Amino acid sequence: MALPKRSEDYSAWYNELVKQADLAENSSVRGCMVIKPYGYSIWEKMQADLDRRFKETGHVNAYFPLFIPKSFLSKEAQHVEGFAKECAVVTHYRLKNAEDGSGVVVDPAAKLEEELIVRPTSETVIWSTYKNWIQSYRDLPLLVNQWANVVRWEMRTRLFLRTTEFLWQEGHTAHATKQEAIVETELMLDVYADFAENILALPVIKGIKTANERFAGAEETYCIEALMQDGKALQAGTSHFLGQNFAKAFEVKYAKKEGGLEYVWGTSWGVSTRLMGALIMAHSDDQGLVLPPRLAPIQVVIVPIYKKEEELEAINEKALVWVKELRAKGITVKYDNDDKYTPGYKFADYELRGIPVRIAIGPRDMQNGTVEIARRDTREKSTVESGQLTVLIPQLLEEIQQNIYNKALKFREESTYKVNSLQEFKEVIDQKGGFALAHWDGTSETEEKIKAETKATIRCIPMDSVLETGVCIFSGKPSKQRVLFALAY
Repeated sequence: MALPKRSEDYSAWYNELVKQADLAENSSVRGCMVIKPYGYSIWEKMQADLDRRFKETGHVNAYFPLFIPKSFLSKEAQHVEGFAKECAVVTHYRLKNAEDGSGVVVDPAAKLEEELIVRPTSETVIWSTYKNWIQSYRDLPLLVNQWANVVRWEMRTRLFLRTTEFLWQEGHTAHATKQEAIVETELMLDVYADFAENILALPVIKGIKTANERFAGAEETYCIEALMQDGKALQAGTSHFLGQNFAKAFEVKYAKKEGGLEYVWGTSWGVSTRLMGALIMAHSDDQGLVLPPRLAPIQVVIVPIYKKEEELEAINEKALVWVKELRAKGITVKYDNDDKYTPGYKFADYELRGIPVRIAIGPRDMQNGTVEIARRDTREKSTVESGQLTVLIPQLLEEIQQNIYNKALKFREESTYKVNSLQEFKEVIDQKGGFALAHWDGTSETEEKIKAETKATIRCIPMDSVLETGVCIFSGKPSKQRVLFALAY
């Protein structure tokens, strides 16, 4: 079944691609998804790379409860206000058979003394634990990460981008000083940005969220923002400086080296399976997935083309040598000599799944000492000497990785506009799509009015932007710098 065209119905294209490429599907639980093996294998590669980066920067993994006592969320006022409308609540701990035999019902006698919240995020339960772990300056810094699932009740869902339950990692750290915590917050933002650009081939803009868009309970939220092919922005990761807010809420103090007690300083940071959505929407085309080689579960597939059994035997012998040599170089290779499907079917299927490099070899290639190589990113085919194959493939994979990044970067650069009036701003948002760099007077009131009138939000205040005086496009009041606006997922 052919995919819808991006230019005609981007949303339908995305949904169909996720399903047809065997990444995920809707489950029998409303708003929740089943991540299928191929989709999960891509997530596992993301996990492995990020986990390595976290450990290299001194972090360790732990696991905290799925359930959070309701009273914990009440301890940090901004936090509970930010998540109250998204919380799933457990009120009872037992079912019983209905007296009329119609099935099971909630046992009214099994009501919990205190309701439990299915974690929307773990700050509260983790900081209640940190109170037991931190007594002295010797216990700091505490650098912990958790790989987990979270639940945020959603009314309108879309696979990977917005689901009621999703997978993520959440880092939670505690520090002796404000400066140490800020350094940690910025360090993890840099880790995310480097991962996005070098592994996902996704160019991102590092910035700071406005007070309206800040994480509930944080003093500052840093983020990386990416642009999708339909001109909408996607928040690809966040890192939060929590100040002493959660330490004060849960009485987490430490004895200072010089004497006396002080509240610790905190951070939290996370990325989720939303990155799968970013990967799809930033790079893929009307034929299917386009995967950066560093994330592709299968980087190279070899497909034999033959009519006679003896032809296959000869190709098998040659191909298995290549498989061994490429795997020795750390490249994931599949040799598909399964006879249940035709080569044409296999070619289309591997293109849909985004395999970066496809190699085809038949009897004539064997005679000529050549193979045909097809690149997924450009869909170009070339004939090369088979003796050079194991030398060329690693180089080609690196070239494809860079090309995918360059293409996304070029698109973002061509879709970023400096605007100086509300009319220009609306033309970008309504007609062109992309990022609008515009002056803003710095007030939440103006930010809300712009959002109400155009649906565009301030994605971030770019960290690398130069101060540039001007006037706000909406209020006409003075502005110190341009900020990044866009429609967003």
